[in-house]
Amino acid sequence: MKVSEPLDRREFTLAAALAALAGATIVIEGGCGGGSSPAGSSGTGTGTATGPPSPVEGSVSDNHGHQAIISGAELQAGGAVSLNIRGEADHPHTVALTAIEVASIRDGGQVSKDASMTVDHMHRVTFRGQAPDGPGGTY
Repeated sequence: MKVSEPLDRREFTLAAALAALAGATIVIEGGCGGGSSPAGSSGTGTGTATGPPSPVEGSVSDNHGHQAIISGAELQAGGAVSLNIRGEADHPHTVALTAIEVASIRDGGQVSKDASMTVDHMHRVTFRGQAPDGPGGTY
């Protein structure tokens, strides 16, 4: 059983900031050390990446200035996202992705979704993820 070392103030602040950006929760346990594993060591299939994955830009059909980007932090968090794809267009659209779709893109899959209807039209957005390199999971 591995005993976790206490974090100093700087390490805690960094972990808290990264967790906030990733949409994670930090649990602070009292007492004298414990037998629990550090957060994020459960092995979720994302490998041992050295940092968040690169952002993924979706391909927008019949595009006239829209841009659909899932940030590396959103991919790493793996939760549902709603993207405003306005970009340089003069009107917005949104694309909603479920947590399963975000995880699929993060892990190298392809997902196509229709954007919201705006100004009497919509767009289809296709995201093609890039899987981590090799079994170790380096992004």
